[in-house]
Amino acid sequence: MRAATRLFAVQALFQMEVSGQTVQAVRREFETHRFGAVYDGEEMAEGDPDFFRKTLEDAVSFQAKIDQMTDRALVAKWPIARIDPTLRALFRAAGAELVEGAAPPKVVISEYVDLAHAFFPDGKEPKFVNAVLDFMAREAKPGAF
Repeated sequence: MRAATRLFAVQALFQMEVSGQTVQAVRREFETHRFGAVYDGEEMAEGDPDFFRKTLEDAVSFQAKIDQMTDRALVAKWPIARIDPTLRALFRAAGAELVEGAAPPKVVISEYVDLAHAFFPDGKEPKFVNAVLDFMAREAKPGAF
């Protein structure tokens, strides 16, 4: 359920960025229409509403800090504003967990690298995500390594 909730969090953060919707509006939409919904006979996964809310709220509340951590992990020529919006959403959701979450950093990194594989099955993005999140985790929780 946590893996599905992380996927929903990345999708919600992406939607907020591209649509300009508020965190409250997107959260309501996901909790009402996506968690466990059935589309064309396919049932969507259930999400953990509390974990989903915490991830979204922390990503929004700590966005400046998370974006600064991400910028430091990226090559100087590629600030966070220049990367793919899906990756930005992924880094923000993962960053929220690294900054405020209870899961061990290695679990967070592994889960979000798996999501990168789902979003970018044929690309180099999963390795990129792994490197960036490793850097971010070492900064956010230096004693965990």
